[in-house]
Amino acid sequence: MIIGTPKEIKDNEYRVGILPSGVEDLTKAGHKVLIQKDAGMGVGVSDEEYIKVGAETRETPKEIFDEAEMVIKIKEPLDPELGMLREGQVLFTYFHLAGDEALTTGVLENKIIGIAYETIETDDGKLPLLTPMSEVAGRLAIQEGAKYLEKTYGGRGILLGGVAGVPPAKVVILGAGVVGINAAQMAVGMGAEVTIVTRNSEKLRNLDLAFHGRVKTLKSNPWNIREAIKDADLVVTGVLIAGAKAPWIITRDMLKSMKKGSVIADVSIDQGGCCETSKPTFHSDPIYEVDGIIHYCVANMPGCVPLTSTFALTNETIPYALEIANKGYKKALLGNKPLLRGLNVFKGKLTYKPVADLFNIPYTPPEKALEEA
Repeated sequence: MIIGTPKEIKDNEYRVGILPSGVEDLTKAGHKVLIQKDAGMGVGVSDEEYIKVGAETRETPKEIFDEAEMVIKIKEPLDPELGMLREGQVLFTYFHLAGDEALTTGVLENKIIGIAYETIETDDGKLPLLTPMSEVAGRLAIQEGAKYLEKTYGGRGILLGGVAGVPPAKVVILGAGVVGINAAQMAVGMGAEVTIVTRNSEKLRNLDLAFHGRVKTLKSNPWNIREAIKDADLVVTGVLIAGAKAPWIITRDMLKSMKKGSVIADVSIDQGGCCETSKPTFHSDPIYEVDGIIHYCVANMPGCVPLTSTFALTNETIPYALEIANKGYKKALLGNKPLLRGLNVFKGKLTYKPVADLFNIPYTPPEKALEEA
């Protein structure tokens, strides 16, 4: 199989879809790997390092898309890339279709085979290709939130951990999944007063034990959320419904009760966001203010720490990519249930039900789509 990786074009996105270690795995298995020139520079990997392990370089993204049977990326295809995709081409990347109806329509019209990192799900409900970036994003949410609490950026001017004789900032984390746990670890480590809110009572008990009482826990309901965010300096939202649109947990009306200059870091923005007033932002212009509340809603948060992010992600993506390349997409998908759950679009058919339900588009079960091909 011919596999290609273009340079990412999303605002301040420095990650790359494949590293030399992955190229070596693929070329040793007999596959041809194409890398766009300078695609790895954001993580300090030169073209020569790719060439050394068997890759070939191409000058333009169009050459990559024209030649590759499977394209491995990091982020969803943007408009210039949508125009380069062709029917029957495998695109292996993050899609987050639930957050973008226009993108969903675009990849359906192009009749590609779209396998989404974020919906590959194991039988026990784990999301192995989403987890590493959720870990990064959860920790970053605290790091970035602490920064935007600074008065320079319009924040309250409070230090997250406080100092002797001065109380620390109050951090409220909505959701106790991978994002929430990693955010809590970072916030506790920085000395903040941390409250975690989730619907899952078992998770609340486990969190209380894991953090040895260093975090407060609350059962999620509208009353508790309103009361918690009213006193918060930083709110992190990390509620995930795999592949589906994130639920609105913070309404516009709730903002009125929050302290002016407090910060909301909406990690769920890729899937539409958990706050009614959230909208996607970029690393070049990451924040905006609504009713005196600073919103940080960058849709590719891990892109600002590309070294950590790329190595963490490609450790997980390459085994799946190798399976697709070795067996062909049809055999690989039908023989691997977690991978099959990652199939979001197939030659003009929408094969991921939560997205079909959200946008009222006809749904085709992935097995049926593959059998009819």
